Amino acid sequence: MSAASKPPSVTNLAKSPEAMSVYDAIAIGSGIGGLVTATQLAAKGAKVLVLERYLIPGGSAGYFEREGYRFDVGASMIFGFGTEGTTNLLTKALEAVNVSLETIPDQVQIHYHLPEGLDLKVHRDYEKFLQELSDRFPQEKKGIRKFYDECWAVFNCLNVMDLLSLEELGYLMRVFFQHPLACLGLVKYLPQNAGDIARKYITDPELLKFIDMECYCWSVVPADKTPMINAGMVFSDRHFGGINYPKGGVGQIAQKLVEGLEKAGGEIKYKARVTKIIIENGKAVGVQLATGEEYRAKRIISNATRWDTFEKLLPPEAMPASEKKWQTRYQKSPSFLSLHLGVKADVLPVGTECHHILLEDWDKMQDSQGTIFVSIPTLLDPDLAPEGHHIIHTFTPSWIEEWQGLSPREYHDKKEEAAEYLIERLEKIFPGLIEGLDYQEVGTPRTHRRFLGREDGTYGPIPQRKLMGLLGMPFNRTAIPGLYCVGDSTFPGQGLNAVAFSGFACAHRVAVDLGL
Repeated sequence: MSAASKPPSVTNLAKSPEAMSVYDAIAIGSGIGGLVTATQLAAKGAKVLVLERYLIPGGSAGYFEREGYRFDVGASMIFGFGTEGTTNLLTKALEAVNVSLETIPDQVQIHYHLPEGLDLKVHRDYEKFLQELSDRFPQEKKGIRKFYDECWAVFNCLNVMDLLSLEELGYLMRVFFQHPLACLGLVKYLPQNAGDIARKYITDPELLKFIDMECYCWSVVPADKTPMINAGMVFSDRHFGGINYPKGGVGQIAQKLVEGLEKAGGEIKYKARVTKIIIENGKAVGVQLATGEEYRAKRIISNATRWDTFEKLLPPEAMPASEKKWQTRYQKSPSFLSLHLGVKADVLPVGTECHHILLEDWDKMQDSQGTIFVSIPTLLDPDLAPEGHHIIHTFTPSWIEEWQGLSPREYHDKKEEAAEYLIERLEKIFPGLIEGLDYQEVGTPRTHRRFLGREDGTYGPIPQRKLMGLLGMPFNRTAIPGLYCVGDSTFPGQGLNAVAFSGFACAHRVAVDLGL
C-alpha cells in the first residue's frame, strides 16, 4: 500500500487542523436538549460543534425504519408545539433557526384502561375531560376542578415569561420586574409535589390512584414524588397547546433542528463517540473521541446522563461533591421493554385513539412490566406504515438487571416470551391483534443502552425518596468550570418539552458566560 493510500493514524487525526480548531461550544450528544442548546447558541453567532455517537440525531427522539414502517424510538405524545404563550418550546426552538415542521393535532392525550373498569379519556377540551372524570367520581367533582385548576395556576405563571436560565441573575431580575406575581407563584410551588396538592382537595382512594397514574405515565413516579411545577405544565399544556404529532414522525424534530443548526453555521458529526472530557488546570477544555481525535472548545456541554458524564467521560474518583450529593437524592429510573408492531389496519376499530395506558392491578403500577404504554402514530400520520397497516408501539418499564447474564439463545427466548405476554395483554383492548400481526421487533434495556448511550438504558433520574419538588434538581452549570449539563438530568427533568426548556436555559447560561 502506498503512503498516500494508508489510513490516517490516530496521532494524525488528533492533530488535524479541524480537530485542533477551538469552538465556542461543543455539545456531546444530539438529543433534543443538546440540539436546542446548540441551535440557540448558533443563532447567537457562536461557533458550535455537536458530536453524535450514532448515525442520526435525536437520541430517544430518533427513529428507525423496517420493511416500510418508520418507528419512533420513544414516545410519540409530544408537547411544546403550540402557537401561543411561552411554553411552546419546540415551536420556538425551530423558529430560532428559521425552520418549521408540520404537526397534526391529537384531540385525546390518553385513553386510560385501568383497574376496576376505570376507562376514560383525557380530551384536549379541558371541560370535556373534567366532565368525564367527574361522571366517574361525582362526589369529588369540586375537588377535581380545584386540583386541576391549581395546575393551571402553575402553568399560567410559566406561560407569561420567557423560559431561560434560572442561574442568571440578570434574567431573574428582569423577569421578576416584568412578572412579579407569576414569579412569586412559581416560588410557592417550586418545593411542592403534585400529590400534596391533590390530597388538599381529594379523598377518594381510587381517584388519588388515578392521579398517581396521571403523573407516572410521564414522570415514572407517583404523584407524591412528582414536582408540582412539572405537573402543572403537563396537565395544562395538553389542553392549551395540545398534543401535536410531527408529520413524518418524531425523528423529524431532530432532523429539522440539525437543518437549522447547519443553516446558522453550526456543525454536527456522526459516528463521533466521545469517550473523555479533557480537563486542564481544573477546567473542561475539550473532548476526546473513541478514534483518539480531540476537539477543543471554550465550553463543553454534556447531553449525556449525569451518570455517564461523571462516571464515564470523567474519572469517577474526581466526581465533585455536589454530584455525589445529587446521587444520594436521585436514582436511575428503569429503562423500557419496547415492542414495535406492524399490524393490519382492520385490527383497530373506528374511533381508536392514538395513545393508551393499560394497567390491570393498581399494586403493580410501578412494577417492572406493570404499566403498558401504547402509541399508534399512524392514526395521525398514515404515511409511517405501508398502506392498509398501522404501527402499534408498546413499551413498559423494565430494569436492565433482568436482561443481564443471558446467553444469546436465552436473551432471544426471553425477548420472545416478553413480547408474547405483552401482546396477550394488549388483546384485551385490541381484540384480534395476534391474527393481525405483520411485523414485530423487540427492544430491551440493553438495546437502549447500546444505541442511546445511556447508563443502564435509563429513562432519566427519579427521586430516591420524596423530595421538595424541583429544589433538588440541578441547573446547567456544574462544579467543573467550563462544563455544563443539559437534558433530563437537569432542571426541569424528563420529557421533550422539559429537555427543550433545559436547552434554552443552558444556551442562555453559556451565551452569557461567553459574553455573547
